[in-house]
Amino acid sequence: MDPPAAEVLHYSDEEQSSTLLLQLHKLRAESILTDVILCAGRTEIPCHRNVLASSSAYFRAMFCNGFRETRQTKAASMLQFGRLFEACSRFLQSQLRPDNCLSMFRLSDLMNCDSLRKKAKEMAMESFTDVSSSEDLCELSLQELMGYLEDDSLCAQEEEVFETLVAWIRHDPVSRRGTVSNLFKKVRLRHLHPTYLFQFIANDPLIQSSTLCTEIIESVRRLMFSIGTRSIRDFVVDFKPLWAAPRRCSHDDTLVVVGGRRNNELTSREALVFDEKKQKWQRLTKLPVRLYKASHVALHSILYVLGGLTTNTSSSQVSRTVYTLSLKTNQWRTAEPMLEPRFAHQTVSYLHFIFVLGGLGSDRQLTAGVERYNSMFNQWEAVAPMPETVLYPAVAATNQRIYMFGGQDATHDPVRLIQVYHIGRNMWCTMENRTVKNVSAPAVVLDETIYIIGGYTRRVMAYDTEANRFVKGASLKERRMHHAATGLNNKLYVTGGRYVNGHDAIEDTDAFECFDPKTDTWTCKGRLPFKLFDHGCLTLTCVTQNWKKS
Repeated sequence: MDPPAAEVLHYSDEEQSSTLLLQLHKLRAESILTDVILCAGRTEIPCHRNVLASSSAYFRAMFCNGFRETRQTKAASMLQFGRLFEACSRFLQSQLRPDNCLSMFRLSDLMNCDSLRKKAKEMAMESFTDVSSSEDLCELSLQELMGYLEDDSLCAQEEEVFETLVAWIRHDPVSRRGTVSNLFKKVRLRHLHPTYLFQFIANDPLIQSSTLCTEIIESVRRLMFSIGTRSIRDFVVDFKPLWAAPRRCSHDDTLVVVGGRRNNELTSREALVFDEKKQKWQRLTKLPVRLYKASHVALHSILYVLGGLTTNTSSSQVSRTVYTLSLKTNQWRTAEPMLEPRFAHQTVSYLHFIFVLGGLGSDRQLTAGVERYNSMFNQWEAVAPMPETVLYPAVAATNQRIYMFGGQDATHDPVRLIQVYHIGRNMWCTMENRTVKNVSAPAVVLDETIYIIGGYTRRVMAYDTEANRFVKGASLKERRMHHAATGLNNKLYVTGGRYVNGHDAIEDTDAFECFDPKTDTWTCKGRLPFKLFDHGCLTLTCVTQNWKKS
């Protein structure tokens, strides 16, 4: 018979590991059985060789394999104490600020620390306005600076990019002056305000000292001033990629709604911006005055509100005042006033111009007058008047031309007409078209196609300017008029307006809808904070979240 199985006793001591570490620490502190000394400056630390080898692959290699280990330069990394290394990295990341992130980025290279490098780079890109004024920026190498300026995610306006490269060169002009042309190519000229480009940059001595820089500026000047007669192909080989460079990713296209008639009661002073991430509306600074049937347009990331009928005075006045709002400052300012007061007029922007068309003048009569604002010279001038005087047409500008669709005449009858203004030639032509029958409808340009949305109708019409042909899109749910629309991320966004209900009565709406031309479908995006019509709906570009800081 087999002997009975021996009873096995399982023993566990949860305090054994901590007691062992305490005893090892006591032995080390008393220099008992220690067999190696670590030196840090004048400090000597007696240690146990077996403990070091058990804790670090570096010491294991040193003591067991003849010291053939790493060449890293930071102690925690070189000695391969991984958790200690990451703790150091987390501590340094917690100390990151705009005024030290460039130094931290360099330190991350010395440490070979990817996590610190990533965080330091992110802060430099996101806080470039503050970083650009730090002393560390002027110590960057040419390649390091180029790496920042050419990055799409750099959170800066192009004016700041230019001023940064100038400050960097002037920090060491003798050795850096020759880099100006390479750095200047990193400035995305198309997204600069023309006044800044031609009156400030073009006259900068550093830019004037470079033949290539002056040639690039002259190419932009010819392209913008010779409307309709020049194309990018006519210029230097390097100019096309410079002109075609997109806005940086840190620049968000933002939808803004302003003015209009609120809840069919008061003319609104509200200005609203749509927060795409939170899917909600936020309020900007209110308009200084109430303006009935003013016009609204965006140019160079600035919102313009032009003319209108003032309604917050004892006797209403037709205005020629121009108010502007920048999301960067979230403050209203007055700009150069129009030549003539008017309301119920149309406004459109193209390149560096704003065109104001028709409307009702100070005598409350229809006018065919057209005037143009040149943002480069802050100057208004009269241009050729419209061939046919109409009210509430749909207006859009593309391919060197302004297109005016439909509207109504002095007797309130619809006008089946397309009026076309050639910007470079200052000439109008007219085309009769039975498809055109819209009043109080917005028009929006996407990919050189003009979309006319509603206008006492449910129709959405896409107009091909080259073929002079209309294509019908998916219809609105109701007959809509006095609404507003804008293009954003290759889609059409329509806000507010009035509609004809099932009982043929006109009601106001707070609708907020999106039309995707690719799928020919409509999507509800929510609601406006209140019912609104005869307002402005525009797309403004700003550096991410800048408007929230005001």
